[in-house]
Amino acid sequence: MTPQTRHPRSAWPRLLSALPAAEVKQLAASLAADYTIEDLVIPQSGLGLLQLRDSALADAYFLGEIPIAQAHVRLTANNRQPAEGAARVLDDRAKLARAIAVLDAILAAPLAGAEAVAALLERGWQRIAAQEAERRGLLNATRVDFSLLGTDEDDDDV
Repeated sequence: MTPQTRHPRSAWPRLLSALPAAEVKQLAASLAADYTIEDLVIPQSGLGLLQLRDSALADAYFLGEIPIAQAHVRLTANNRQPAEGAARVLDDRAKLARAIAVLDAILAAPLAGAEAVAALLERGWQRIAAQEAERRGLLNATRVDFSLLGTDEDDDDV
């Protein structure tokens, strides 16, 4: 099964962001040594405003600032067509976004090393699945049953 069918390309940055940044950067650096990398957009990081809509009146308001980093790269090998990759992540590290963009290009093309990137994606998916299972467990442990409230009529006479 190809990585594209198991996880859509739009999910790759999230899966890679779930892993330790040093591991993602190390794999990107080792695989990128075989390619010429051109930054199509200079990797940058900054703050973005998170805008939401009020559910009652549909008025827009800003909840707050969130860190965003983005990168867009082109990888070129000696005898192959160039491959492009991009990433926009909720993080403040531009180098991490660039590493994820490099891995995105390698996996999307697919170029040499795509298997290693696919294995990293699987590990990221497993980590996210474990976190979601833990959150569901915590939610179930703190669930409150309010159906028993208000069934005693003696309290109404007070």
